[in-house]
Amino acid sequence: MSSYDVSADFGTLYDSAPVYAVRPDIAFYVDEANRVGDGSTVLELGSGTGRLTLPLARAGHPVIGLDLSPAMLMRARAKLAAEPEDVRRRVTLLAGDVRDAGFTPPSVPDLVIAPFRVLQHFPSIDDQLRVLALARRVVRPGGRIIFDVFNPDYAMMTRDRTTEVEDVAERPLGDARTVRRTVRIARVHWAEQVSDVELIYHVRTGDHTERIVQAFQMRWFVPAELEHLLARSGFRLEAMYGGFDRRPLTDEAPEIVVSAVIG
Repeated sequence: MSSYDVSADFGTLYDSAPVYAVRPDIAFYVDEANRVGDGSTVLELGSGTGRLTLPLARAGHPVIGLDLSPAMLMRARAKLAAEPEDVRRRVTLLAGDVRDAGFTPPSVPDLVIAPFRVLQHFPSIDDQLRVLALARRVVRPGGRIIFDVFNPDYAMMTRDRTTEVEDVAERPLGDARTVRRTVRIARVHWAEQVSDVELIYHVRTGDHTERIVQAFQMRWFVPAELEHLLARSGFRLEAMYGGFDRRPLTDEAPEIVVSAVIG
């Protein structure tokens, strides 16, 4: 089971974090799809609730969204149903594993994206290579892959973060419930470059509060490691940015944003 299926309506809880809606990656990925060409087809690995899927489709791009989580796909389909007919026509949402060697998209993508740290959800090198192999296999000749991971902040990561800290203040869910979210890092595995993360959703209905814990491992990467993974997967590094504004990658940069082409 995906960590995104700890609750049947987890997609609603996920979308309750306002920072996701204004995250600057949305404009970046739409711009990158536009650079590939008008109406270019995008395969989105880990499409979730459609946070990026819908803006890409609104911009005129056919989008194939692949996600393993029924809860996230249910939310995405509900949001898609509220879109104009031309947007709905451009979107195909599929249930599946982004490591699936047998996956065949309904049309050949010009661009593959794995946004919002999708690759970091796979601690093992074998799984990372499987994700990249899928992208390499299905993208058109000369096509590209773009993905992002966070740039490790070791000063922060070495602090004790086992105590829950609120990162989303209490807010209404649009029904009789409210939700607030806390986060903690239960453990850091330095040799494996993996953190044990817990996002805790406190869902309140009247006087009753339900505690829903999304626990998952998150792998971090260094730039040279990503370049090696791409080379092993048949891609050639095109650009590596430090943010979605395409700033240079420095020690202080918040992101590692990677663009690569078939080698």
